[in-house]
Amino acid sequence: MNECDVKAFEAYYGEILPMLKQGEAFLLNLIGEYPIRETKDGIQPILYTKSRIKSPKSMEEKLKRKGECPDIRKSFPNIHDIIGIRVICSFVEEAYRVEEWLKTRKGTRIIEKKDYIAYPKQNGYRSLHLIVAFTTEKWEGFTAEIQIRTIAHDFWAVLEHQMKYKKDVEHEALIQSELKRCADEIASLDVSLQMIRDIIRDDNWEEKNT
Repeated sequence: MNECDVKAFEAYYGEILPMLKQGEAFLLNLIGEYPIRETKDGIQPILYTKSRIKSPKSMEEKLKRKGECPDIRKSFPNIHDIIGIRVICSFVEEAYRVEEWLKTRKGTRIIEKKDYIAYPKQNGYRSLHLIVAFTTEKWEGFTAEIQIRTIAHDFWAVLEHQMKYKKDVEHEALIQSELKRCADEIASLDVSLQMIRDIIRDDNWEEKNT
């Protein structure tokens, strides 16, 4: 973030910005504690994490869409994704394991879940969205969104996002159709890769599945 961006964030969020940054760091550290189990395939359950505090421009647009007070200092308790954490996993199975693990952690509580893996959006988007509330008195009233998805679907989501906000795109309907087809193929690939992993991990897999 350059100096101009820093000043824009400071001017927009004011006195709540330090708390937002601390909350973002807390969640990143929390995810960093996720246990890495020794497995036969040797693949890490979490490949990497990303985080952001929503930009002033995006926040202003969201407040307007939701009909909230334009002063973010007053409206922030009603906006749950100012802090955003993205967790990128190797396999779909791991996304749900991360969710279950988060339920046991101190300092946060899951207050809302949207399962776009089991029930994808119409455009093919697949991800697990969790809204978490901070339970410590220090961050009372603060919330954050944690998105958990596979690396394959993260690549798709980044591309889809870029296309969605690109202006004057030719053949938009065709592009959207192809993106949906790709999303479905990626979902099928995730299932196949999960099966391969299960076979590698379980010496008795063939016996159990005959």
